[in-house]
Amino acid sequence: MNMDNDSYAQIIDSLHDGLYCVDNNNIITYWNKAAERISGFAAAEVLGKSSPGNLLIHMDIAGRSRSQDTCPLASTLIDGINREMEIYIQHKDGHRLPVLVRVSTIKDAAGNIIGGVELFTDISNLQVNHLRIAELEKLALLDNLTQLANRNYLERELQARFEEFKRHKVPFGVLFIDIDHFKTVNDTYGHDVGDEVLRHVARTFAANSRPFDLYGRWGGEEFLGIIRNVTADHLIHLGNRLRILIEHSDICHQERTINITVSMGATQVGEHDTIQTLIKRADTLLYASKQNGRNRLTPG
Repeated sequence: MNMDNDSYAQIIDSLHDGLYCVDNNNIITYWNKAAERISGFAAAEVLGKSSPGNLLIHMDIAGRSRSQDTCPLASTLIDGINREMEIYIQHKDGHRLPVLVRVSTIKDAAGNIIGGVELFTDISNLQVNHLRIAELEKLALLDNLTQLANRNYLERELQARFEEFKRHKVPFGVLFIDIDHFKTVNDTYGHDVGDEVLRHVARTFAANSRPFDLYGRWGGEEFLGIIRNVTADHLIHLGNRLRILIEHSDICHQERTINITVSMGATQVGEHDTIQTLIKRADTLLYASKQNGRNRLTPG
């Protein structure tokens, strides 16, 4: 069966994964519908632009920025080596999303590299969170501003995790999280921007959480993460990954960039803990992070 270019374009646009192409000068020549959906950038905003890596502001899992010279597609254009890796892109709204990228070259009939193609798959937990949001709305357990679990639901979840720990010894930990200098944001930019900061941080939690963990708004600018079946080292790793992702994303307001950081306390449940002692310890650790310079995680 012969297919024309329009047919190929329809197939590519129907892909669930984002796909874009660049020429030899790293200029974007194609951007499919899924790339629009995942990144938030419409094709009209990116076609003809240079360096997709700088547009999406690639970052690796350690928080290192990947510039035009080190982004996977730019590197493949230079050495012709196909690549596959997990990285974080910055959504148009400012929050970070984890994606799996697969990069390869485009060659002419003589085997010369004339461009490159990147396929990127959204590996966030967004679909699971959409289902969770729908369920929480039914039960009135949703924080309407952030679309995360509200405090009532967090307290129910903590009780369930304690019962699981006592009966089956399944460990869990909590991350107590506070947005740094949030009052300054409200005083400087207004409460509408403050609300957007809360949503921005919440989107990072939703996009980068495991399906069986729960993040919610504890109150004000405080959030709580309840992390199941986790070691102390893994709890610290998860918390610091979220902290770094928030630090390396931003919000644009009236052509000004607002950078956000968070401070955290991280602790695991102990044999003699209650909900009150666990939260109190996490709160004390969070306070230590604030006292020691903010934008850090204090374990204990």
